[in-house]
Parts: sequence; structure tokens; C-alpha cells
Amino acid sequence: MRIGVLTSGGDCPGLNAVIRALVRKTEKVHGGTVIGFRDAWRGVLEDDFEVLDIERCRGILPRGGTILGTSRIQPYQFEDGVSRVADAMRRHGLDGFIVIGGDGSLSAARDLMADGIACIGIPKTIDNDISATELTFGFDTAVHVATSAIDRLHTTAEAHDRVMVVEVMGRNTGHIAVRAGLAGGATLTLIPEVPFQIEQICEALTRRHNGNKFASILVVAEGAQPAAGSMSAATYEVDRFGHERLGGIGQVLASEIEGRTGLETRVTTLGYIQRGGTPTAFDRILATRFGVAAADAAAEGDWGKMVALQSDKIRRVDLDAAVSAPKTVDLDFYEQVVSPFFAG
Repeated sequence: MRIGVLTSGGDCPGLNAVIRALVRKTEKVHGGTVIGFRDAWRGVLEDDFEVLDIERCRGILPRGGTILGTSRIQPYQFEDGVSRVADAMRRHGLDGFIVIGGDGSLSAARDLMADGIACIGIPKTIDNDISATELTFGFDTAVHVATSAIDRLHTTAEAHDRVMVVEVMGRNTGHIAVRAGLAGGATLTLIPEVPFQIEQICEALTRRHNGNKFASILVVAEGAQPAAGSMSAATYEVDRFGHERLGGIGQVLASEIEGRTGLETRVTTLGYIQRGGTPTAFDRILATRFGVAAADAAAEGDWGKMVALQSDKIRRVDLDAAVSAPKTVDLDFYEQVVSPFFAG
């Protein structure tokens, strides 16, 4: 068995753990070979690769980033992209590709399957928004990083009687914001799934301030939006791969809050710090389980699948199901568990 592997899209903690597990299981158990392609599909299209073995993967388990590099390049951005991928398969004698990526990368893997290119997907995103899997690796680390930041901001907010706005990642879903806000004792948590009213936010913060609870922490996902007519939203740009580059809802909120209430307000945007650094033990274990399961699926020739966590078991699901729609925050959980702590 010979399989190619690539890490595609944004980086996240746990990628190296997946690669390590995939290589070890393929080499030690299935007697196969893993070819790693650099910078995702760019390496496939330009034949930039390395043979991965156990020695090459030694010591990478706790490392963030990815030893293969990553990019957002997809074969369908080029007229001859699919044929070049097919040429790479023949040239290296590959049975198929293991694609480690988020919704965009997994959608491309699904489309490649329809074009005769064998693929297996491994879900990867700190946003935890991929359907058919309960968790993605990288999410737990991102929540820990955000929670730690909120813990630290509590003390400076209390020292200066400030409102602190903490912007976390989450373009379309608020999973990081909800978990980190709850764990960090946030005063309010705003998510893309629930449009907010700036008037209600300012009233709640003013009541809290007047009740001698001066320090307030407001956690906001980068994709959170105001209800129609509430206030002007942050602007965004579209990058060269068609992804929205959001324009700073945290800063907009901070300006609105201070202007409407007179409360001194500061903003902290966590940004890419949520993607970097050492993965948590949970993410290392989940990534390892995904890598092992993907190697087994490839050995069985079960292509067109994504490995997923369901009821604490690693299962295989069709790629179609995995990318059918983003997994959003459970609004019952948001209303029943998170909301009761708002502005307390």
C-alpha cells in the first residue's frame, strides 16, 4: 500500500500527531509507505514531496503547526488540476490520498472522488464546525488558549474597572466563544448563530456597573453580527481563495459600548494565537485516533469516507455527509446553559 498525505487549509494544533499516527500504523501494521506532499495540493501539483517514515516523525507529537506545511490551494483552481493530481498518483504508485483539512478541503476531496481520485478525509479545524463528527482536533486547544486569556483579562479588567471585549475565532459558528466564555466566566458571549442587540448589551453592562460590579468580560466570535438596524457591522474582505477575512467586530463593539455607556472599554483580539502552540493531551489523542483509523480505512480500500468521532468511537462516514452543512452551536445549550450566566 502506498498513500499520499497532505495537510490543507489553516493550520491547527494536532496536525503532526495525525501524520505521526498515520505513518506508524501504515508502516508497522500494514507494511505500507506514506508520501507526504508539501503545502497541501501545491505539493501534489508541483511534485514537491518527501517519503515519511517512523524516524522522520519521531518527536513531532507535541509540536504545533505541520511538518508538511499547508496552503489553501485546491486542484479545482486550475483547468488541468485534476489531471495533474491523477498524474501524481500514477507517478508515485499511490492507492489514494489522505486529506487532512476543514470543510473546504473535504469538499474538494469529495469532488475528487467523483473524478476518480481516491481520497479519505480527516477533519481538522479549531472551529469544530464540521458535520458528522462530534469534535475536531485543535478545538480543545483553542478553547484552552481562549479561556486562559479570559482568565488573565479578568484581573486587569477588575484593576481598572473596565469592560474587556475578547474577540475569538469563529467565522460562521460560535463553538470556541461559547465554550471559552462559559469556562472563563464571561459576562456576555456573542455568536454568529444569534444576532445581538447593541442596546441590550449596553443596558446589561450599565446595570452591572451601577451594581458595583465594574469589571465585565464580553466574548465575541469574529463572525457575530448585530440584529438588523442595531448598529453597523464590521466590514470584511475576501481573500484570493474566496474566504472572508473579517474586519474586527471586537473593535466595533468596544467603540459602540464606550460611546453609548461611557464605560472605559478595551478590546483583545486573540487571532492566530488560537491556532498555534502545543496541542492539549485531548487533541493529541483524538488526532492519533483519527490517523490510525484513516490508515486502516486506506488499507481496506474504503475510500470516499471521512473518519469521525461519534459517541466516543471513531467511525467512517461518507464525505458527502461530512460537508453537507456546517455544524452550528446547539441553541438549546446556548440558551439553557450559557445565557443564565450573562451579566451576572
